[in-house]
Amino acid sequence: MNVTVITPDELGATELTAWRAMQEATPALDSPFLSPEFARAVGHQRPGARVAVLSDGQRLLGFFPFERHRFGLGLPIGSGMCDSQGLIHVPGLDWDPMELLRACGLRLWRYDHLVEGQTPFETEVVGRAGSPVIDLRQGYDAYLAVLRARSARRAKHLRQDERALGRRVGEVRFAFHESDPRSLDALMRHKSAHYRAKEQVDLFAQPRATALVRELQRARGATCTGVLSVLYAGGRPVGWLFGLRSRRVLHIWFSAYDPDVGQFSPGILLRLKAAESAAAEGLDRIDLGKGSEPYKDRLKTSELRLSEGWVDRRTIPATVRRAQVEAVTRVRGVVAGSPVLRRAALNTLNAIPRLGHAG
Repeated sequence: MNVTVITPDELGATELTAWRAMQEATPALDSPFLSPEFARAVGHQRPGARVAVLSDGQRLLGFFPFERHRFGLGLPIGSGMCDSQGLIHVPGLDWDPMELLRACGLRLWRYDHLVEGQTPFETEVVGRAGSPVIDLRQGYDAYLAVLRARSARRAKHLRQDERALGRRVGEVRFAFHESDPRSLDALMRHKSAHYRAKEQVDLFAQPRATALVRELQRARGATCTGVLSVLYAGGRPVGWLFGLRSRRVLHIWFSAYDPDVGQFSPGILLRLKAAESAAAEGLDRIDLGKGSEPYKDRLKTSELRLSEGWVDRRTIPATVRRAQVEAVTRVRGVVAGSPVLRRAALNTLNAIPRLGHAG
């Protein structure tokens, strides 16, 4: 197998067509985070972004988007912001991960959202988690029937929340495709406030992260299109949702809402409105993103399985690097368990944007 490493912007028309065909052929790979458009956008913000092109000398077999960091450490492209990771390949391809890492100049590749069907990479799996999804293949009404069958009382409350919002604030309206760039500014502003209130790293304090989101909001590619949606009540915006869509999937990336309307479950209402619009446009599913938040359990119909771990070349330097990764993981656990250490770390990260994943 031949492996050529290039930057995302060096992908030509032939490579782009082949990449998209591979995504179309395998449902597990049909994520906008695995698209060439996402790889290119990341490449504009992170100097270490690369794509390994696999071929047999006659035809293209796969594409491996990754980031190359110091000491031979490899990460998924867009690490820290990428909700689906792996090798995009023709159906049935079997690859040697050691050979691939060697060709990429990597000693170790670490992942935290590895999609299903990437068995060669699963040499050191430390955890698995679900990414809840909403199945829309039978339409929105069929999905609502699933929710009612699960809990008629909860389904009734959802309708009551929307009516109550309309009575209290004003007429409720949902725009699936909002083009006003000020809406994205509002989303990021509210999301930043949420991150800080929850003592989490403020992603939008990092200029390159903000620039990446802005570029993807403008994306209109075959396998990656930015979708900015807004929930209005009484003529003013009260909720925002930003996601990426492929031909069949809408992946919800970020959302926020005005705390003044928090009692009306605006987060759930946003996702239900998005599901209705997505079904009307012929999408098969909505990916709610990895996590076990209660609202995801209430809305999901099933889950995709994601893996966390790494693959390495099992050389002495890789062993050292693996030990470093494990040590950092343990330290993060200690910091997360101490309110004082956690607050100090977050204040530092939020004050110095360059400490984020900036390539």
